[in-house]
Amino acid sequence: MKILGIDDNIDINNLMKDVLEALGHNFTFTNNGREGVKLISEQQFDAVFLDVAMPEFSGIDVVDALLKEGIIKKQPVILFTASSITNSEIQELIKKGVYSCIRKPVEIDALILTLKNLNSK
Repeated sequence: MKILGIDDNIDINNLMKDVLEALGHNFTFTNNGREGVKLISEQQFDAVFLDVAMPEFSGIDVVDALLKEGIIKKQPVILFTASSITNSEIQELIKKGVYSCIRKPVEIDALILTLKNLNSK
């Protein structure tokens, strides 16, 4: 799978890269929400892991930009968050087109299951 990570924490991006590439996936990342929107609008990804709490241009801003551009449902966006986002807020984002949410710290099994579910669609 071709996967994009959008997270302001470079250590998380590097860890995700190591794990996902060891599983045979191609992982690209950016630590900037605006750059993430640009990458999503220019390329097709099989999955996008999106951190919610980022400075300047948050994951919520990314979702809103993708919704405005009409491309939110073209690539599965998976929220990837340690923030205190509520379940009702997650459900609102899913209504906007977000595929699902994984809370940090991430268990590798949950990550693999999410990717497996995407593959079975």
